[in-house]
Amino acid sequence: MLKVQNLTKIYGTQKAVNDISFEAKQGEIVGFLGPNGAGKSTTMKIATCYLTATSGTVEVCGFDVQKSPMEARRNIGYLPEHNPLYLEMYVKEFLEFIGGIYGIKGQHLQRRISEVIELFGLTLEYKKKIGQLSKGYRQRVGLAQALIHDPQVLILDEPTTGLDPNQLAEIRGVIRNIGREKIVIFSTHIMQEVEAICDRVIIINRGNIVEDTSLTNLQKAGKTMEEVFRELTV
Repeated sequence: MLKVQNLTKIYGTQKAVNDISFEAKQGEIVGFLGPNGAGKSTTMKIATCYLTATSGTVEVCGFDVQKSPMEARRNIGYLPEHNPLYLEMYVKEFLEFIGGIYGIKGQHLQRRISEVIELFGLTLEYKKKIGQLSKGYRQRVGLAQALIHDPQVLILDEPTTGLDPNQLAEIRGVIRNIGREKIVIFSTHIMQEVEAICDRVIIINRGNIVEDTSLTNLQKAGKTMEEVFRELTV
């Protein structure tokens, strides 16, 4: 389980995240939606141990991210908005490096590399340097590294950036499959993506959660994702 409780992050006089709380459970795909500057990335960075909260807590599989960061990290796969990759490394070499950071070794590591290479359609690319890849394939490498250690929670910040329509359909399918067994939290500005993938939507604006509901309930209320998002940006 991912549990966020009374989370606040203050920069100077600005509350980037304002006392928000929510939970996500296994088998749930949650779209984290909101305008630029709403607090999405800040929340994700706190949940993945990259930022310290001003107050409040985040627990990942029972581990507090501030008190037990190493244990929490072992259960988290993270793809940040600006996908950081070592461009001079070969794809397989990079995945070996990331797997080694998580303490995966030997045949287990090679098996995991083969699995994520196949899962994200990198079979023809894994012998290339990352710098030689298109933006879309670099994004696939980022997704592969997020999953290499088989985490229980995947946190994906704009995961489909740079993908063409065919790649979008493939990656959406992969995320749906992953979400059957894991917790997936991802932010996006693509409304169709939320409607195609998510079980639930959390909408944040100016650091506050303004909506936390299932897509079914949202549709019963007669609102589309475009209408909800438009209301926030007016």
